[in-house]
Amino acid sequence: MKTLVFIIGLGMLLKVSLSAQGKYAQKLLSDLMENYSNALRPVEDTDKALNVTLQITLSQIKDMDERNQVLTSYLWIRQIWHDAYLKWDKDEYDGLEVIRIPSDLVWRPDIVLYNKADDESSGPADTNVVLRYNGEITWDSPAITKSSCVVDVSYFPFDYQQCNLTFGSWTYNGNQVDIAMAMDSGDLSDFVENVEWECHGMPAVKNVIMYGCCSDPYPDITFTLLLKRRSSFYIFNLLLPCIMISFLAPLSFYLPADSGEKVSLGVTVLLALTVFQLMVAESMPPSESVPLIGKYYIATMIMITASTALTIFIMNIHFCGAEAKPVPEWAKVLIIDYMSKIFFVYDVGENCTTPQSERSPFYMDDLFGNGNIYGSNNHHNDNGNYNCPQHMHHHHSNGEKKTNTLPNGNKKYHHIGRDGGEYEPNGLLNGGVKDDIPYPEKVAPYPQVCVCSRHQELVRNIEYITSCFREQRATCIKGAEWKKVAKVMDRFFMWVFFIMVFLMSILIMSKAT
Repeated sequence: MKTLVFIIGLGMLLKVSLSAQGKYAQKLLSDLMENYSNALRPVEDTDKALNVTLQITLSQIKDMDERNQVLTSYLWIRQIWHDAYLKWDKDEYDGLEVIRIPSDLVWRPDIVLYNKADDESSGPADTNVVLRYNGEITWDSPAITKSSCVVDVSYFPFDYQQCNLTFGSWTYNGNQVDIAMAMDSGDLSDFVENVEWECHGMPAVKNVIMYGCCSDPYPDITFTLLLKRRSSFYIFNLLLPCIMISFLAPLSFYLPADSGEKVSLGVTVLLALTVFQLMVAESMPPSESVPLIGKYYIATMIMITASTALTIFIMNIHFCGAEAKPVPEWAKVLIIDYMSKIFFVYDVGENCTTPQSERSPFYMDDLFGNGNIYGSNNHHNDNGNYNCPQHMHHHHSNGEKKTNTLPNGNKKYHHIGRDGGEYEPNGLLNGGVKDDIPYPEKVAPYPQVCVCSRHQELVRNIEYITSCFREQRATCIKGAEWKKVAKVMDRFFMWVFFIMVFLMSILIMSKAT
């Protein structure tokens, strides 16, 4: 029971005390504002400067517009100064030391952001000020500022940016209002991490500038925001697709020429890179400074354009027809003999372990010796007829003909066919021919001149067919040589462009680091 009475008594005492403090605070405010004007600088001596202490706390980076070069940030701005006309004796007001009043009731310094980039007013909000009995006023206010920032995108997306926030009095010079720094840098203790930018510091420096219009000094405090772009997003969405597309360009040389898609692949890759280039150009400011990834895109597009042009040139070589000239001797030695081995270009059925003697040659001798279907032992005689080859005489191995005598006194000739069977003019023996074949009355020993006109015509037809086949074979060999030259050049340029893509990728990574 006693405890309950004690608690009730304590609560009533606190209530009375708070009511007393509220009464004294209202009386204090009325006494302070009785003859006070917030339009004049609150100093007792007008020749002395009023010191204002400025502290900036960076809370969040809301946006960085690289194209318009505008930084949007959320700041907490603290300003501290002494008002000579807002002092009181705390003992006269029941020990009241601090009161909070609206900021528009007191004089405030006109400190603004010099390099703001928006049309609307983005100054501190009209929050309350904290007034102490010794005349010290503390004004904490949040502000969303849009400041101009010179963006250097030379190393985009691996770039660093330095954005300045310059604060100073707009109308008072340094002899009237002097600005001091509360800290050597901005406060980052309450900074909210940004998804695109990393904050590496916010150093501050005080500048005193003499403008041409006035002889008085104008102090300002410049906070430099050090930002580093988080490049992971751009690596996975812009850089890696470009690198992978770039590695597709040399593969157009590996694609078979008969597929008809070599040029189409190069054009498709070029169009894909153009789309990525437009995406980068839309987000970058229009300046002479080309970003690093833009340079990589341009270099890759130049390389793909060159590869497409070379592909067209090589396809022209591949599809050389019968009207093409033979492959030059230097090309045979350099490209077909040496470069084909270096780049492992072989014909069908060949590989690097196939002996040289077993490889199909490009240059074949005449299929029929020196051009005669019978070889080098046959030649024309003085009468323009052909000497008969030995196998066309119907002899046995001992050089004698096998004959039989018919009842009417005529001779019956027995001949040996190709299949080994014997045949005679009037009948079939052992699988020979049945038709009558006219033979001369006498057969001279070898060599004997062929007097059969039908046989000579047959020989001429065979030689004509052989000549046509030889010309066709030579044309095919010439076309095969040009195709092999084109294939070797395809392999050569494929490796050259692979090396170029690899070196460009390494170069851009080294510059980024």
